[in-house]
Amino acid sequence: MTSMSSGRTVGRTNIQKASLAVGAVFLLVGVLGFIPGITTNYAALGMAGPASQALLLGIFQVSILHNIVHLLFGAAGIAMARTAAQSRNFLLVGGAVYLVLWLYGLLIGHETPANFVPFNTADNWLHLILGLAMIALGVALSRGPSRAGRTTTTAH
Repeated sequence: MTSMSSGRTVGRTNIQKASLAVGAVFLLVGVLGFIPGITTNYAALGMAGPASQALLLGIFQVSILHNIVHLLFGAAGIAMARTAAQSRNFLLVGGAVYLVLWLYGLLIGHETPANFVPFNTADNWLHLILGLAMIALGVALSRGPSRAGRTTTTAH
């Protein structure tokens, strides 16, 4: 919390909390992608491309590149949670990126070199949900009073 000269204490806005939470989840997913057992077929974890047959939670196709992207995306969300404006940008732009990834995943063949990250069908539909959810959070939490979600106390 930041102490202001007027005696008020101001915490994070709801949009900053959302950016922090989304970033933390991506960071966690990136780490989990490197843990055998949580990632099945771990021995088949490749650097990139459809040859990587590792599955996070036995469902989502991952590679070293895919896990690193999650780690970087998570770090960005946490770093951008410093301000409401950056948090909004992370959620809106990040959501748009995930919608583009969803479309890309639908259009490419899963066994082709174009599937360099790689994605499977479960990843594609998760990307749609993530994209829509992040954009919804970015829009919904940036509406209303700019002080929404803040706590204020006055010094006596």
